[in-house]
Amino acid sequence: MQRKEWFELHDSRWYPAFLRDLVTDALESLWSAGNSYGPVLPLLEVALNKAETSSIVDLCSGGGGPWPSMAGRLHESVSICLTDKYPNYDAFARAATASSETIRYEAESIDASHLPPRLTGFRTLFSSFHHFSPAQARAMLRDACEQQQGIAIFEAAKPTARMMLFVLVVPLLNLLLTPAIRPFRWSRLFWTYVLPVIPLTLLIDGWLSCLRSYSLDDMRELTAGLDKDGYRWECGIECSGRVGIQYMIGHPQAAAHRSVQLRPSAYVNRTGQREFASAQGA
Repeated sequence: MQRKEWFELHDSRWYPAFLRDLVTDALESLWSAGNSYGPVLPLLEVALNKAETSSIVDLCSGGGGPWPSMAGRLHESVSICLTDKYPNYDAFARAATASSETIRYEAESIDASHLPPRLTGFRTLFSSFHHFSPAQARAMLRDACEQQQGIAIFEAAKPTARMMLFVLVVPLLNLLLTPAIRPFRWSRLFWTYVLPVIPLTLLIDGWLSCLRSYSLDDMRELTAGLDKDGYRWECGIECSGRVGIQYMIGHPQAAAHRSVQLRPSAYVNRTGQREFASAQGA
């Protein structure tokens, strides 16, 4: 296991809740503006069909993650439930209101490593898997396997020098995008431009995310032996976007031949499709 244990500022208990909400709002704006996770939609569509479900439970959703801008690109029958240990209630409510009932949310705190039995569906995590220790991550993956629920993990952060350098651009992008974040808040401007706590948190946490992220070899080690009842795992890197997205997808083998019919994504994802097809045929 190459992954090292670190911490992140906004993930800590002592980090003020109102600042955490501003940070997660900023992250959501960055992901939406850059369409960071759009290229992985075809991978997710294939996985949903394999798992024969149209229900998604998003874990560690923060400010809604990439879903506010991506939900409309999936089939209208797909439903998405946002959850988080520290729910950003305002952001969740805005996402749900704007999504025409595609998105709903859990108002109570949800620990992704101990998911309540009532929350069933295909589990997704965007830029959050590295927050969990190897023991917690393994337990999360084992639970998905034992409960026969699909799970997809997508990570932009990677333990590479290139990604560490890219993080230097994130605070600058935050300075440019902040005026467009809604709803407008004077506090957002204060903590971004007067006392730049938000851009500094994004910079520091971005570096720490890279340092504590799991490599593909780490992911394969975490899933070793978790193949109960034909449960399948695929790992790879989707390289068609500006930032390569590392992914790990697990799903139960279909019990029948029915499937959820999802329209093809608007994004051409040839590299990812080849990697996914190769893993399926392994």
